[in-house]
Amino acid sequence: MRRSFALILFLTLCAGAVAAQSNSTGGIKGKVRVETGTPDDIEVTVRRGSSDVAHTRTDGRGDFQITNLAPGFYSLSFRKPGLAVGTIERVEVTAGKVRSIGSRLVLSVDQGSIAFLRGSVFDESGHIVAGAQVELSRIEPDGTLRRIGEQFSSSEMGEFVFRLPPRQAKYRVMVKAQGADPVSKEVEIDGAAVYRVALKIKPSAH
Repeated sequence: MRRSFALILFLTLCAGAVAAQSNSTGGIKGKVRVETGTPDDIEVTVRRGSSDVAHTRTDGRGDFQITNLAPGFYSLSFRKPGLAVGTIERVEVTAGKVRSIGSRLVLSVDQGSIAFLRGSVFDESGHIVAGAQVELSRIEPDGTLRRIGEQFSSSEMGEFVFRLPPRQAKYRVMVKAQGADPVSKEVEIDGAAVYRVALKIKPSAH
């Protein structure tokens, strides 16, 4: 009987200690969105002053939560390869509560980690051609073409742009316009940079 009473008393004290600990600390949670790609596996670092105090990663929906933080003000940083670093300053944590930062943070593309393929479409007289259909395909090692993205139209200035991975690859740009023969050019990508191409269309002979 005494052993049972002692065990119950011990468990009660332990539960009280856990409750006291949880009531003396707080947490931070939120959702991270991305301009392109998926919001999973974003590294979240929590800092207090000049010291890192906690780390976690977002789940497949971009959600994260960090607990057991002492009351006070914290800064958060968010990192993922290919995306610009995001930061939120002075997030206040209070005891016994989990502070939500909502979903206001959106990580944009890190321009330094993207290859941009920019192009222009002209006619034989050198005039810009708006509304031309532009297609992009990657040339595979065996010579086959793999379509990249959807077909879209050149802008009012006759321009188009593709964002591509910076790894080495060869692409083919195909342009089609009403009353003109299709025209294409091949472009080799080798690193994060801006690549430019101009395509001149000619009236169809038919």
